[in-house]
Amino acid sequence: MTASIARPEAVANGYASSASNGHAPSNHTKGRLTDIAFGSNVFGLSAMKTHLPKEVFKSVKKTIETGHPLDPKIADVVAAAMKDWALAKGATHYAHVFYPLTGLTAEKHDSFYSPDGEGGSIAELSGKLLTQGEPDASSFPNGGIRGTSEARGYTAWDVTSPAYLFDTATGSTLCIPTAFVSWTGEALDTKTPLLRAAQALNTHALRVLKLFGHTNPAMVVSYAGAEQEYFLIDRSYYYKRPDLMLAGRSLFGAMPAKGQEFEDHYFGAIPERINAYMIAVEQELFKLGIPAKTRHNEVAPGQFELAPMFEASNVATDHQQLVMVTLKRVAERFGLVCLLHEKPFAGINGSGKHVNFSIGNATQGNLLDPGDTPHENAQFLVFCAAVIRATHKYGDLLRAVVASASNDFRLGANEAPPAIISIFLGEQLADIFEQIKAGGAKSSKSKGTLEIGVDTLPKLPKDPGDRNRTSPFAFTGNRFEFRAVGSSQSIAGPMLVINTICAESLDFIATALETAVAGGKAVNVAISELLAKITKEHDSVVFNGNGYSEEWHVEAAKRGLPNLKTTVDSLPALQRPEVVALFDKYKVLTPRELHSRYEVAFEQYVKSVTVEAKLVLSMARTMILPGALRYQTEVAASCSSLKALGIATDTALLERIAGLVTTVEKKVDGLEKTMAHGAAKTIVKEAAHFCDEVLPVMLEIRSACDSLEGLVAHDRWGLPTYEEMLFVK
Repeated sequence: MTASIARPEAVANGYASSASNGHAPSNHTKGRLTDIAFGSNVFGLSAMKTHLPKEVFKSVKKTIETGHPLDPKIADVVAAAMKDWALAKGATHYAHVFYPLTGLTAEKHDSFYSPDGEGGSIAELSGKLLTQGEPDASSFPNGGIRGTSEARGYTAWDVTSPAYLFDTATGSTLCIPTAFVSWTGEALDTKTPLLRAAQALNTHALRVLKLFGHTNPAMVVSYAGAEQEYFLIDRSYYYKRPDLMLAGRSLFGAMPAKGQEFEDHYFGAIPERINAYMIAVEQELFKLGIPAKTRHNEVAPGQFELAPMFEASNVATDHQQLVMVTLKRVAERFGLVCLLHEKPFAGINGSGKHVNFSIGNATQGNLLDPGDTPHENAQFLVFCAAVIRATHKYGDLLRAVVASASNDFRLGANEAPPAIISIFLGEQLADIFEQIKAGGAKSSKSKGTLEIGVDTLPKLPKDPGDRNRTSPFAFTGNRFEFRAVGSSQSIAGPMLVINTICAESLDFIATALETAVAGGKAVNVAISELLAKITKEHDSVVFNGNGYSEEWHVEAAKRGLPNLKTTVDSLPALQRPEVVALFDKYKVLTPRELHSRYEVAFEQYVKSVTVEAKLVLSMARTMILPGALRYQTEVAASCSSLKALGIATDTALLERIAGLVTTVEKKVDGLEKTMAHGAAKTIVKEAAHFCDEVLPVMLEIRSACDSLEGLVAHDRWGLPTYEEMLFVK
């Protein structure tokens, strides 16, 4: 098929699929949400209580709720019950699911069935097979921890995250969440350090709670709820765009006449086809026990959001991976493709993953809930101060953990938080901490009542402070929201960092208070003095203003806050001596494990930009230039014909096209030469080369090609345009 007819066909298919699918949601959804039992495909506590002996159930529950070591003696009993439950629901295979350093989900499926020696088969799942697997560890990124010849790796059952059935049209698989480690016991995944960080947080949070007189507090955990933004485009367009297929973002594409400037898509009426898709997604998540709460149109055309409820961060992380898989898988039913790239389309808002987090337990509740009089809530102020201190000390680490080639296009682009990590507290809390710094908090700004001015409308309770969407780390009432996380990223990295830096701050606070009390100082006096000290030393990270403004960049520099604009700028924070010591001290990542992640992050950056650069070369040479040259030839022939007839001819269009074609040809040759440079001595230098030398040339090629798109006849432009991809639903 020639490029000249590929695009019209894709456009026709897009309109046809929109028309046929958009008005028939019943064809794609199976019943109503109320017809599905929440968590019906989850072997969680409810299913365990039904299928396990009473004492075994109590033992498993104790491990999940208190962090008590798992009793190895019960593994066979749990495995048999889990197998019977899965078989009764139609499963034929099981899989240890783990999360390697690709940021994606990995799984190896094994059948329950084995020959019974008598010509038949028997279904089996032993305790050993439940608790330990052995996938090949040599082909996953490891940053030098394992060589190709050192292939042995292990998966270990994570009892704190429930097993579940993953349904497809052709069958069901029992999925068992696991940790993934090497033969040497080193973490090769994202789950293992997350669990270690959660353990460290619990240890030091309990020390603080005991200082407040809580004699037997329950295990303290961090909670997370990750808002997921995504784009949907028609599948017929997707397969005509190699850049979307292989890189996840459009490397070429001129802005349409209308983008998001009318602000009419945000919270607008959801198109029927999209609404049907969202319903189907929610049904799948409902079966998996994932509490999806909110759905709506996002700011950019073709962009949408799903927001879940809070869960323990380990479970929330696993569920977030399932959300991404489900969004992509269900889209296929509707002739759609879900794009999770942070910036799939230039010129409009990209997609993030706002991670809301709090700290709490079963006995004291949410430890970041200020209550009605936060100035009197010393326990809340201590935990809040711990977050402020942690964010200030390790702002560069928080920036590094969300660094990627794709997220670089989004951060700081007046659509997402800046690369400068700061905290928004709101008027009430900012005022309280200013009082603390001045000598002690005496009052809290009241919530008040909002008078709307219409008698028939109710009076609304007014929050004591506004929200700030430009802040990367914002307090939003009873939790913090980390808004710099990218839409395609696992939340395991951000959560393990937040848990670890908060554990360090709580350790610092507990040690200071314990020392003061042991020296005879009253605990209340010690708390007041320590809060004042923390506020004075770390309040430079607090900023309630417009994070998009140039003035803030100047002010942040004066405050000494780092502005790490690119991945290449950010990743060295992972090797800062204080960061290495932090992870080592709290047994989250050894120096070797941390360095492996540093290496992998740089490798992933180089690989991502390399793929994009190769796509730019191939698409420019085989798709864009051929179409432009054909049209240039047609325009030239028309000009020649008119000139031969003695008709005055304006050749401006021909000259513009010819000039842009020449520019593209030269720049493409230049890009090829830039990519073919001598190999850098280190992966860090290679990444810097791609950031500083390769990406700018790619953008120059794009600029010229996008200009050509505005000149070349539609039937000669082989790529579906932004107008079609973003607005045909």
